[in-house]
Amino acid sequence: MSTVEISAPVPASQAVATRSFADVWLISLGHMLTHWYPATFYLLLPLIGNELGLSYGQIGSILTCQFVCGSLSNIPGGMIADAVSRKGVLMALALCWVGAPYLLMGFTHSYWTLLGCAGLVGIGNNFWHPTAIPLLARSFPKRKGFVVSLHGMGGNVGDALAPLAAGFLLASMSWRNVVVVNIVPGVLMACAILVLIGGLDLGAETPRGGKDSAAGWASRLRDLRELLKNRTLVMISAGSAFRSTTQSALLTFLPLYLAREMGYPSKWVGACMFALQAAGFAVTPIAGYFSDRMGRQRIIVSSMAMTMVVLLAMAFAGQSGVFVILVAFLGFFLFSVRSVLQAWLLDATPANRGGTSIGILFGSQALGAAIGPISGGVLADHYGLNAVFYFLAATIVVANLFVFFTPTPERAAV
Repeated sequence: MSTVEISAPVPASQAVATRSFADVWLISLGHMLTHWYPATFYLLLPLIGNELGLSYGQIGSILTCQFVCGSLSNIPGGMIADAVSRKGVLMALALCWVGAPYLLMGFTHSYWTLLGCAGLVGIGNNFWHPTAIPLLARSFPKRKGFVVSLHGMGGNVGDALAPLAAGFLLASMSWRNVVVVNIVPGVLMACAILVLIGGLDLGAETPRGGKDSAAGWASRLRDLRELLKNRTLVMISAGSAFRSTTQSALLTFLPLYLAREMGYPSKWVGACMFALQAAGFAVTPIAGYFSDRMGRQRIIVSSMAMTMVVLLAMAFAGQSGVFVILVAFLGFFLFSVRSVLQAWLLDATPANRGGTSIGILFGSQALGAAIGPISGGVLADHYGLNAVFYFLAATIVVANLFVFFTPTPERAAV
């Protein structure tokens, strides 16, 4: 049985001094905006699809392109995050890189340009998570699950408020004008992060005491190979990949189902997406708090099991009011475990390789997320949108099986 690596004490030269809790809120607010842009885009997809005459498969392929590019760039992004000491600069860059392609989408009429912009979004987002999450975990080691969950809650807030705001904006302006307006909060937040954190040198996690020269990067590649032998990391990443398949397909096709099958206008589609995400951000810090005390695995397994139950109930409910009620319950269980998975991964890997570890996790998630939209699109084109919800229930079951059999410190070989 493979030995599970548990975080070793970090040398003093690599330690991050405990920072003000105000930084947690600032970074979480920045995380909110990295989710704001894609959450708005999910609501715009039905309008874009109608204007450009896209099939369900083509709509799904736009997001699949984003996630494939994200999967390929996550591990290099994590290694860069470990190597760069000015974390605030990286986070500000990530915000601008995510927002700019969405702005460009507002001026294009080409399906292929949409694919290219989606790919750029996938690359840019990978500088945020490997930078922010390990920084918070190392700054608050005894409250790791809680602070990482607060960061995750920021993402949930963005996911919830963006479609609600976009839905009401679409009542008075075109989708193209909405993406132009959308760039403003991200630019302001990038400036705030540069001013408040960007000037601080927080220390690069240099490998084995070496410098970030060619030899240093060779050492990072050796560390990457060692991380990939960590069974806990591999199992968590695999489970998280299937969970991301569920999430990406849901966020792609739920607005389409509400708009096309149930006939909801944009503002009500936005309200339903808000309900989905609001339940998630309300419970995320609670899940993180209890995972610090009850164990990560117990929280994740129970939440994923309930996710499967709600998805099946949605498939059976069809075009009824019950379907909309179930949407909120789904968010309560599906989105609460993202941050707990991240905290568990950081528990099981060396502290000075946090960026690379998160890069592996998010690379796996992006690969899983890439499968969801295109698979759901093909199913919807052949069997109707309702078939997508049975597919989602199956993928979350597979995700839960990986998590259930992941070694815990009590069960792992030492």
